[in-house]
Amino acid sequence: MDLRQAYLDARAAGATRHRDIAASLGITEGMLIDAHVGAPRSGHESGLQAQRLKRDFPRLLSELSRAGELMALTRNPHCVHERTGIYEHVSAQGAPGREMGLVLGDEIDLRLFYSQWAHGYAVREGEQQSLQFFDAQGVAVHKVFTRPATRLAAWQALREDWADGDAPAPQWQPAPEPAPAEPVAVDAAAFRAGWAALRDTHEFFGLLRRHGLRRADAMRLAAPEFAQPVDLHAARVVLQGAAANGTPIMVFVGNPGVIQIHGGPVQRIAVMGPWLNVLDPRFNLHLREDAIAQAWAVRKPTADGLVSSLELYAQDGELIAQFFGHRKPGQPERCAWRELLDAQVDDPAWNEATAGCAA
Repeated sequence: MDLRQAYLDARAAGATRHRDIAASLGITEGMLIDAHVGAPRSGHESGLQAQRLKRDFPRLLSELSRAGELMALTRNPHCVHERTGIYEHVSAQGAPGREMGLVLGDEIDLRLFYSQWAHGYAVREGEQQSLQFFDAQGVAVHKVFTRPATRLAAWQALREDWADGDAPAPQWQPAPEPAPAEPVAVDAAAFRAGWAALRDTHEFFGLLRRHGLRRADAMRLAAPEFAQPVDLHAARVVLQGAAANGTPIMVFVGNPGVIQIHGGPVQRIAVMGPWLNVLDPRFNLHLREDAIAQAWAVRKPTADGLVSSLELYAQDGELIAQFFGHRKPGQPERCAWRELLDAQVDDPAWNEATAGCAA
C-alpha cells in the first residue's frame, strides 16, 4: 500500500485525525508518520512530512524551553489532554532507556516513563509543527506542538539539532496480547486496613501492587467510606460546577508513557455529541463520555487530611481520567471541591467529612 497516497486520499475525503486515518488503514499512527519520513513539500504544500529524531528523549525534553511557549498533548484511547506553557524544571533519573522524568513548570506538569518511548519524529503539516513520540507499537505517548508565541527560530534549531538522518526504519512490534484475567485471592481486610493507613496518595500504587490488584478492582473492594460508585456523567456535573463557582481543580490524563496534569480553574465546558470538553485558552480536555464504564468517588487518607478524587474507567478497567481539587503538598483539600464531589454520592456511608478541608 502506498501510505502517503492513502493518507492524501483520506484527507481529501474529509478525515482529519492522524490516529483515525491510521486505524482506517489498519496501521498505527506511528507507522503512518514514519511513512512520511523524507516526504517532499513540493507538490503538496500542506502535505505531511516527518524526520526521525535522536533517541535521547530525556535530554531532548530538557531543551524544549529554548522554544518558549508550546502545547503539550497526552492522550489515551478515550481522553485527550492539551496544556499550553513552557517545559520548565525538567529532570530525569534512572538507567538509560528506563528513566523516569518530571516536568514541573507552572503550566506544563508531566510524569514521564521513558521505557515506553521508542521512536520520535519532527512533524510538519502545512503551518502546523510538532514533535511526536511513540511506543514500540506506534501508539502515541506524547506530542509537542508550536503555538503563536513559540520562538520559531529556536524551534527550528532544535529540530535540526535533533534530526537523525541516519536512523534506520523502525522495527515495529505487534501489540501485546491482553493478559488473561485470572482470579486473585485478596485479603480484603488487609487491603482495607492498608488503605486506611495511607499517609500519601503516592503510596496507593504500592498498596495495589502488594495485593495484586488493578485500580478498578480495588474500587470494588474498598471500604464504603473510601470509594463509592457515582453516575457515569459525574465528570460533566463536576466540571460544570467547578466552572460555575471558580473552584480550581486538577485533571490527570495518562497512558503508559506519560501522565499529564492540569492544575487551576476551568471555564468553558461544552458537550458536543459524545465528547465532554473543556475549551479554555490554555487548557483543553476532550473526554468520550460514552467510553466511561465506571465512575467512582474516591478518598485517600494523607498527612494533610483526606484527599478526594473522581476516577473514570473504561470497559476494560483502564483508567481514563482523574479529577482532584487543586492543592499543593502540605495543604488541606478545599471544601468547595469536596462539596462538589460529595454531591455525587447517595450512600450515607460516605460521610461528609468536611473537617480538615480549607475554605
